[in-house]
Amino acid sequence: MAFRLKLVPETTNIDFFRWASVTFGGSVLLVIASIILSVVMGLNFGIDFKGGTTIRTESTSPVDVGAYRAAVQPLGLGDVLISQVYDPTFREDQHVAMVRIQAQEGDEAITPEIIGKVETALKGVDPSITFPSVESVGPKVSGELIWTAVLSVLAGVAAICFYIWLRFEWQFAVGAVVALVHDIGLTIGIFSLFQLKFDLTIIAALLTILGYSINDTVVVFDRLRENLIKYKTTPLRDLCNLSVNETLSRTVMTSGTTLMALTALLVFGGDVIRGFVFAMTWGVIVGTYSSVYVAKNVVLILGVKRDWGKKEDGPAGTQFAAGK
Repeated sequence: MAFRLKLVPETTNIDFFRWASVTFGGSVLLVIASIILSVVMGLNFGIDFKGGTTIRTESTSPVDVGAYRAAVQPLGLGDVLISQVYDPTFREDQHVAMVRIQAQEGDEAITPEIIGKVETALKGVDPSITFPSVESVGPKVSGELIWTAVLSVLAGVAAICFYIWLRFEWQFAVGAVVALVHDIGLTIGIFSLFQLKFDLTIIAALLTILGYSINDTVVVFDRLRENLIKYKTTPLRDLCNLSVNETLSRTVMTSGTTLMALTALLVFGGDVIRGFVFAMTWGVIVGTYSSVYVAKNVVLILGVKRDWGKKEDGPAGTQFAAGK
């Protein structure tokens, strides 16, 4: 006897518009708040976007951030950020810190001589310290990376909008774009609020979130299109509710299994990919939410034509008005 796992009943009748003022209205307010946060607080750009050098240190002795900072300060390197890295996968005698040094005026990257001075200064605090990795990005390159990152996200949104417009109707495309803006906006907002490091790996996560979110939205839209043809006189609001209810089991199962894998990576994946995995985890949550509570609300507000599937007479016989 086969056992089937059901996270939600096969048949549900949830009114997703019942609290629309809270769900959809709240989403609009959160996106606005995210924009304000990004402008006021800014993002904690990593070396990829700011330019400079990141040094990863390892030691068998506990990290003393204050002592590290005091040792490096006499070198006159400007903005130096030192933070300890925590990870459950580290050995008991493995203590890791990240030393971020701003780009020096007139130099594309920190010179080997300066790195040697930093290492000497830190060895004076902890003789067991080592530098397993050193990454440098020049100011010119970092500026180009910012524009490239922005253009890549915008290009992704534009391509998705064009695809939805071709496959469905322009109202669906607008709903999909609003949902994507919601997902990207809230993700950037949470990074700004908690000042999490924002680098190229986060841009990769944002592009991945775009694809994941639109996939879920297309499933709902595809069912809505089928229901528009099947139930020609049923109010659009009821059809939107029906479509989400019919795809809810698939949505919950897909998001749930994805979050299980991401949670495992978030806990055990290590600090190198933690920012990327956190962005993905948050993106899956808000992406699922926007597919259920945002995209279809926009379609309901704009309205859609109800003659899908209506036959037309022509010289070649009859054909469907939509989906030719």
